[in-house]
Amino acid sequence: MTEASALDRDDFGSHPSKIVAVDSQPAPEPAIGWTLNYKRILNTVFLICSASGSIVFIEPSPYDYLILLTLALWIVGGFSIHRAVLPFIFLLEMWVLGGFIGLIPYWNEPDPQSFMWHTLFISTTGVFYALFFAENSKQRIDICLKGYTISCVLAAVIAIVTWMGTFGSGEDIIKDGRAMLPFKDPNVLGSYMVPGILYLVQKLLLGRTRFLLVTLVSLALSVMALFLSFSRGSAGAAIVSILLMTAMSLYTSDSRRMSRRIIFAIVLVAAAVVIALLIALSNAQIREFFFMRAAVTQEYDEGPTGRFGNQLRSIPMLLELPNGFGPLRFRLIFGIEPHNAFINAFASNGWLGGFAFIAMVLTTAYVGFRGSFSPSPYLREMQVIWCATFVFFLQALQIDIDHWRMFYITLGAVWGLEAARIKWIERQAHFPPERARSNGLGGG
Repeated sequence: MTEASALDRDDFGSHPSKIVAVDSQPAPEPAIGWTLNYKRILNTVFLICSASGSIVFIEPSPYDYLILLTLALWIVGGFSIHRAVLPFIFLLEMWVLGGFIGLIPYWNEPDPQSFMWHTLFISTTGVFYALFFAENSKQRIDICLKGYTISCVLAAVIAIVTWMGTFGSGEDIIKDGRAMLPFKDPNVLGSYMVPGILYLVQKLLLGRTRFLLVTLVSLALSVMALFLSFSRGSAGAAIVSILLMTAMSLYTSDSRRMSRRIIFAIVLVAAAVVIALLIALSNAQIREFFFMRAAVTQEYDEGPTGRFGNQLRSIPMLLELPNGFGPLRFRLIFGIEPHNAFINAFASNGWLGGFAFIAMVLTTAYVGFRGSFSPSPYLREMQVIWCATFVFFLQALQIDIDHWRMFYITLGAVWGLEAARIKWIERQAHFPPERARSNGLGGG
């Protein structure tokens, strides 16, 4: 290469450099090579974080590190706190504070202390999601839902393959014949699928998918993983949330054509699920196990020392204990976990935490239903997020959800979208629709 040709190349090796006179002022040219783009980096890390949420058999999990990295990147860029999320932050922190107060007599015990530090960490992610989704809401919630759905498909493949015995069997792979990997509990696997299934179903209902085959395959895998978890609560949550979201979609439909499309799509989805269920139940072993798990109650639910009996016996005791039993003390008293997040809120977090948890559920329900029926640029996203959160609240009556990461994702997202909706209303009040369009104002 000659000296002249070498000078015609910049440091990246392939782009010719343009030589101009010193006193000339050429028009700016696009930057050559890689440039750091804060927003793109943040979105990419957040997408990877959202897609990693189902890998939890490793502790600390990849999600734990990635959510901290996302949080740090977000803080560097600056943020604001909208007044709409303040009730949520206050009630969530009162619930956590109640737990630390209840921990005081057992501060030197490693398990309760570790439990509360994890509670503080995971509740902080709920606050992060509320603040994060309040800005650039449309883009960020779309990234989250896409990444979350990727994590559901990944988990579904792992669950199905391991359940079929490809990598052997054992209590660390399959629990009592129920798929559970990459989680440690079949119930968590099943419930984790719910938001992803809702997102995919909504895309079919509204005709928002450009890749129909990919959507259908992803939905089939997620539903199959939920089925193989043989979780009654998860199956019920999926059915209730899909029906609720469909009803909301129909009610807020802006045309008869859209309504007909929604009805047609949900009938097709229901028919496909029924056909798949009949095919699965044609296997005698699966059929027997399915109907055994489908019973309203199991042996461990019944009797004075069963799940429900322990819950009833604990209530009079908790009425006399303002600070509750303390974190992780319920299982020491009754031999098993409470399997009820509302009772556990009082048992582990005392009256302060218990009433704060109930208030948080009620206020979130008000915000969620309002946002799911009020016209805004975030209507459809809120319907997915709120329906998932709503059934998590219902599941809280029969399982402990207080350390479910997906619960804090959807819980925080409800409040973040509510803040975005209120800001959009405020913009509409200051800028009439015609003026807003001319100024480029629209949904975040």
